Amino acid sequence: MENRNKSEAAKPEETIMDNEYTHATGIWHSFRAFMSELLDIRQDTDREATVEAIKKDISFKGHNAWILIFSIFVASIGLNVGSTAVVIGAMLISPLMGPIVGVGLSVAINDVDTLKKSFINLGVMVGLSVLTAYIYFLISPVKEETPELIARTYPTILDVLVAIFGGLALIVAKTKKGTIASVIFGVAIATALMPPLCTVGYGLAIGNMAYAGGAIYLFSINAVFIALSTFVVSKLLDFPLVKYANSKHRKRIAQIASIIAIIVMIPSVILFVNLLQKQVFETKSREFISEVVRYSGAETIKTNQDYHNKKIEVYLIGISVPQATIETWREQMKEMEALKESTLIIHQGASQNGDLALLSTQVRSGILEDLYIKNQEVIENKDARISLLENELLKYKLGDFSFKEISQEVKVNYENVETLSFANMISTNFSKIDTIPTFNITWKNNVVNRIKKAETKKIQNWLALRLKLDTLAVKSMN
Repeated sequence: MENRNKSEAAKPEETIMDNEYTHATGIWHSFRAFMSELLDIRQDTDREATVEAIKKDISFKGHNAWILIFSIFVASIGLNVGSTAVVIGAMLISPLMGPIVGVGLSVAINDVDTLKKSFINLGVMVGLSVLTAYIYFLISPVKEETPELIARTYPTILDVLVAIFGGLALIVAKTKKGTIASVIFGVAIATALMPPLCTVGYGLAIGNMAYAGGAIYLFSINAVFIALSTFVVSKLLDFPLVKYANSKHRKRIAQIASIIAIIVMIPSVILFVNLLQKQVFETKSREFISEVVRYSGAETIKTNQDYHNKKIEVYLIGISVPQATIETWREQMKEMEALKESTLIIHQGASQNGDLALLSTQVRSGILEDLYIKNQEVIENKDARISLLENELLKYKLGDFSFKEISQEVKVNYENVETLSFANMISTNFSKIDTIPTFNITWKNNVVNRIKKAETKKIQNWLALRLKLDTLAVKSMN
């Protein structure tokens, strides 16, 4: 009897727990359903239309070839003059994405024919782009290295990330029923395939193979990761494989496509990891230098981070930093995971043996050049300001007088005057500089000196009264 009462008392608690569990489960299922509806793109994917559209964009001939040539010219001009807006405009009209996306899709669906076509057209696209840019920069009179060009001569981890997410956005936009054109244009700008090819042409035109090599490396990274993103999304969306009548042939094609995919993916992963490690090294190095390498009276003027040799060089001027402090910095650097295998090298104005400064001539001359430029700019600004103020003051003093009216009045009142001229004369007594409004008079030949002096004095008094000036000069030229 007692046990039955206990059992009956426990039932309400079990019922409450069951209700809570059922409620929580219902919320979780609702959340999963909402997220599935929000992020699922399978239902709105048009696989056949996507494959057809990508194959159509692969070919480079006729209109596409001419559009590419003209857009390369536009991009080269933009890079040449350092105009970001012009470069963006060129990227919007360039048909560069087609063959790259075709490579990724053809590997995903085992379509060897499309893969061959994509590689051939990719080669044509690269060759035509580089040749066009080379011709432009070869004949262009302006061959200066602009920031827009320099920025495309080496890849960073950010370029890889942009290529990955840009490629994902591109293929997702292409697979949607009713392709989202604005996304495709945005990806064309973000991944920036065209500027590196133009920079390759620039490097070849000026004979700088380092620029050309760095730019083609950057283009290759973007192209590989866009193709890789296309491959991954195509696989995830279950794009139908190309069917072959011969099962052995189909199997061999699948093996070839898989090998190509592995060949592309393994170097891409290695490249991504290396660039990521380099970026982390450089970021942590700058952070270490700014937060740890500090000493009162010493100033950091230059730093070098060498990732490959694991060296961090810091150039200091000012008070010499004790060796004990430098050793403390090195110990602190060893505590940072990204820098623990690196070597910290401190260059100071003088070594412990009292030798000459270890700072390179290049660094010292760079400092002097910066100081000279800054001082020169200050002087030029002061001179311009002084000149402006003097002109404004003179303008205020003269009240914007009409020289023509003054000359007519002089002609009527002083018939012995042959010519009249006016200028602002700058004079100095070596303690200050002054600007004096000066009128110069030449007299007719038959005028005697006594009359010249008297009338010169009268003209000066009249002009001072007429122009309301305290300081004014009238000079007789003969």
